[in-house]
Amino acid sequence: MALQPVVKRSVSADVFEQIAADVLSGELAPGATLPSERQLAEALGVSRPAVREALQRLAAAGLVAVRQGDATTVLDYRRGAGLEVLPRLLVQAGELDPAVARSILEARLHNGPKVAELAARRVGTVGAEEVRPLLESSVEALAAEPDPITQQRHAMEFWDHVVDAADSIVFRLMFNMLRAAYEPALAALAPIMSAEVGNVEAYRELAAAITAGRPQKAATIARALLEPATTALIEVLGGPPVTHS
Repeated sequence: MALQPVVKRSVSADVFEQIAADVLSGELAPGATLPSERQLAEALGVSRPAVREALQRLAAAGLVAVRQGDATTVLDYRRGAGLEVLPRLLVQAGELDPAVARSILEARLHNGPKVAELAARRVGTVGAEEVRPLLESSVEALAAEPDPITQQRHAMEFWDHVVDAADSIVFRLMFNMLRAAYEPALAALAPIMSAEVGNVEAYRELAAAITAGRPQKAATIARALLEPATTALIEVLGGPPVTHS
């Protein structure tokens, strides 16, 4: 029997998840007011401190506005939330949201070439000899791996090193959130992603362009690498075709 570790969750985390799900699904519309702390505690069967902690987390995530002595108001997450809500938007009630998935794919295709370009521009600062072994190690792991799901993980590791070399905190945080949204869908995406993550030669060429400090070539190779699977996935999701910017 294969046993899995028991994940302990706090009561406030459960309250947060319930209310966040209702806000992100639209069940709680922008401008709606939540019941008082006391009413929420009674309805949910939890303590008021647990509710208060959950509301503070919701406010920090840009999902509600908490005003002392006043009602807690639901905010428009499209205006106030950050990328941390992306994984929750991608899968709601166990279902993949095609529009959110398409947005993630479009961001991936747009950001990948720019990150590769920045990495190649800044490799002189970071040090090619520091970056090269990391990229080459990821490529060789990718080349030796037959499992399509694990191949995707090696590909993400490769891009993780590229993002580090790009030395951009904004792209780093975006990558973190996109990866968090993408990882739960690895198995479902494997059939379409296999051609991309199996294109080991393209990864080698991209690594070489970055470590040689050739930004335009790195961007071109990155787009050629990412575009086919992105286009195929968007077509499966029923979105418009990908166009060059």
